[in-house]
Amino acid sequence: MIERYAREEMSSKWTMEAKYSAWLEVEKAAVKAWNKLGLIPDEDCQKIVDNASFSVARIDAIEEVTRHDLIAFTTSVSESLGAESRWFHYGMTSSDTVDTAVALQIKGSLELIIEDVKMVMESIKERAYEHKMTLMVGRSHGIHGEPITFGLVLAVWYDEMARHLKNLKQTLEVISVGQISGAMGNFAHAPLELEEIACQELGLQPAPASNQVIQRDRYARLATALALLASSIEKFAVQVRHWQRTEVYECEEYFAKGQKGSSAMPHKRNPILTENITGLARMIRAYATPAMENVALWHERDISHSSTERFWLPDSFITSDFMLHRMNNVIANLTVMPENMMKNLNLTGGLVFSQRVLLELPKQGVSREDAYRIVQRNAMKVWEEIQAGKPSTNEKGESLYLQYLLSDEELRSKLSEEAIRECFSYEYYTKNVDAIFARVFG
Repeated sequence: MIERYAREEMSSKWTMEAKYSAWLEVEKAAVKAWNKLGLIPDEDCQKIVDNASFSVARIDAIEEVTRHDLIAFTTSVSESLGAESRWFHYGMTSSDTVDTAVALQIKGSLELIIEDVKMVMESIKERAYEHKMTLMVGRSHGIHGEPITFGLVLAVWYDEMARHLKNLKQTLEVISVGQISGAMGNFAHAPLELEEIACQELGLQPAPASNQVIQRDRYARLATALALLASSIEKFAVQVRHWQRTEVYECEEYFAKGQKGSSAMPHKRNPILTENITGLARMIRAYATPAMENVALWHERDISHSSTERFWLPDSFITSDFMLHRMNNVIANLTVMPENMMKNLNLTGGLVFSQRVLLELPKQGVSREDAYRIVQRNAMKVWEEIQAGKPSTNEKGESLYLQYLLSDEELRSKLSEEAIRECFSYEYYTKNVDAIFARVFG
């Protein structure tokens, strides 16, 4: 239900009704500005502000003849007015209306995305503190490395989302720009003051310089910001998908009562939400390409950008909004299995402690090369035992690696049994978690 509501709230900003409403808002702001500058009489200004309206169906019918959507729009609006309609769209060109109106749509939509990001960050933070000290194995190349905590994984996610939040806020400033500068952007038919007054009315900044359009590097900045955000959300989703693999099974998407995983195999519990997110991220990234290609328009303008923007702007926002709500749902309801995390942490018979042993030897005068040789040769024995199916611990609960190290005479000549056993302490790996959390969460 939350996902559906989010999708409807965002999509409502990109309907034809919303599009023409934004156009009308810009046109009214221009009328008010002309009135302040003394061109449009107070009575005519008030009539336009109070009575100007449009009909989407009527615009469509007029456009069938004119083949020009802005003229169809102004004609429809003029039909709702009297003689005062002569001031409607006065001294403006189509892109003054359209691009400034799109800026309003983008601004409102991006503000929603920013709130979505904050929502996801809050869910990540809550789960991070919940599992601040939940031990699990860290992986590089997909191979077990050293002990970490699940909370630290989520702290990395939070920090990454904080960067996106900053980027999106900066992008909001970049795209919140309007123009009413005339056909070539030279202000020949309207003074700069008109643009400044109208943009202030709309809550936008006037473009310092424009030709006939708002420059598309601004839009490309938006597209790439959303693409980067989508890539991080996909990164989180891919990790969840891995954790849910049967042979890993450390986390799982919430599986509702009555939910089905497969039409053929009743036992299946598939990571469908995060798989869906992975696919959506590909679409959002794909939209960055036409947005960047739209930067290079011919001279003062062409309309090669227009057709692509009718697709990528609404789709990017609606898809990003949906994806963020879906990811938030995954994180907030994620089933975490600390016991399985610990089981996997112990899967390699203590090999995750190899670097700790390695770093103790140079303190005893052993060269780095010799220390590495001693530690690695015992580690390779453990790999061979694991490959042969031998249990990772003995009847005393001691790991294979600890057993081999304790029986290595060369190692024992440098480190006592107590010193070796001390290397197998999980607390060593969690001693800085609080400090890291203070850095990330403040």
